[in-house]
Amino acid sequence: MKYPVIATDYDGTLATQGTVDEATLEALKRYRQAGGRLLLVTGRQLEELFQVFPHEPLFEGIVAENGAVFYQPAQGTIRLLAEPLPSVLIDTLIAQGVGPISQGHIVVATWEPHGETVERTVQELGLAATVIRNKKAVMVLPQGINKASGLAVALAELGLGPEQAVGVGDAENDRSLLATCGLGVAVANAVPELKTLADRVTMGDRGAGVQELIDWLLTEA
Repeated sequence: MKYPVIATDYDGTLATQGTVDEATLEALKRYRQAGGRLLLVTGRQLEELFQVFPHEPLFEGIVAENGAVFYQPAQGTIRLLAEPLPSVLIDTLIAQGVGPISQGHIVVATWEPHGETVERTVQELGLAATVIRNKKAVMVLPQGINKASGLAVALAELGLGPEQAVGVGDAENDRSLLATCGLGVAVANAVPELKTLADRVTMGDRGAGVQELIDWLLTEA
């Protein structure tokens, strides 16, 4: 198999409104049965992912919080890939009326229209952090942490290199994922800038696009 691993985003890629349909689940199972390996690479926090997706054992690894956390379902182990951001960040954002704010193991997240306030606050506090946009979501992560850095950890666990992986996504925060993989794929509903970066764009949206990709990988790639 030319590409023995698929590294896929969750929301807007596998999932539609937070849910993965049966046809997409069956496609993932077909890929695994053919010898392929699956990694999930998502901006979601693990706890909220588990609430909407009870099929995590399909994946050998889950990179969560946009690259900051690595979870291995078979072992039930969670590894933090960075140091948490200082509490002064959340305190300062709350004082400026930013909300709602969620905090994962590492990520600090909120929503538009607070993106500019978040960026200004990070700069004024002099934090070694990056603000990452994901459509309407706004995430703050330590510098150097993104989907590509998290994927590197996951692939190392599998003994594979990024050139052997297909990265598939739909949003701005998937740029590093697609750029680092041997084949970068954008689903049809992806933002224009991701389609420009991608090596391949599916005809189908979201899960239908992933099904299309898997059919292609199993028959032509």
